Amino acid sequence: MARAGTKGTADTLRELRDLLVTYAKQETVDPLRSLGRSLGWGLAGAVLVAASVVFAGLAILRVLQSETTVFNDNLSWFPYLVVALFMVVVTGLALFAISRSTQRRTGAGVSSRGER
Repeated sequence: MARAGTKGTADTLRELRDLLVTYAKQETVDPLRSLGRSLGWGLAGAVLVAASVVFAGLAILRVLQSETTVFNDNLSWFPYLVVALFMVVVTGLALFAISRSTQRRTGAGVSSRGER
């Protein structure tokens, strides 16, 4: 017979299973939910920034085409070049900011003595 106050094997196994399920949820499901939220906000922000850059490019193009008379006839291609260069510069700045942020987070570019 089992003494009073001692747990049986079934109770111990049930507690072990509950402990493992709780641990698995804590270490996998909760971080994935948090990651999903961050990913959602990041994706929404990226879409909005991309749309704003496209609209800014269109605005620059329309201003150069409609408000100036310099780019008529033979230079009608020039506003498109200006907008293309604007897009390249904005993309380059974004990539630079992303790489700089990644280097800061990972500590890349720093030697063991703390020198760059």
